[in-house]
Amino acid sequence: MDTYWQSDGQLPHLVNIQFHRKTSISQIYIYTDYKLDESYTPSRISIRAGSHFNDLQELQIVDLTEPTGWVAIPIKDGSVKSIRTFMLQIAVISNHQNGRDTHMRQIRIHAPVEGRHYPLELFADISLESI
Repeated sequence: MDTYWQSDGQLPHLVNIQFHRKTSISQIYIYTDYKLDESYTPSRISIRAGSHFNDLQELQIVDLTEPTGWVAIPIKDGSVKSIRTFMLQIAVISNHQNGRDTHMRQIRIHAPVEGRHYPLELFADISLESI
């Protein structure tokens, strides 16, 4: 949390995440710290998804008010609770106090749990009778 990604120049500032195959995404978490970063803290973020740079579609816009800590951004496409995409873009549209540059301390991308659930016994040498 002591380090951060920093942009400079004109807004919007873009973080582009490309996947090798179409990937399911259910949430994005961004760690920011308004107390440390002040005018470098994002105040409005756009989340976009698509196959490549030329077909990105805006999924949602998130407004942040002096955020400190993890900000959860659920991803929805209509009534669907996750999306499948090759590319995700996080665009910082504006910063607090009309700042030009941006700090983001961490970004986490979460995928929904898919497939079968396996019992814990398959992963350890224990049985339920010994517990």
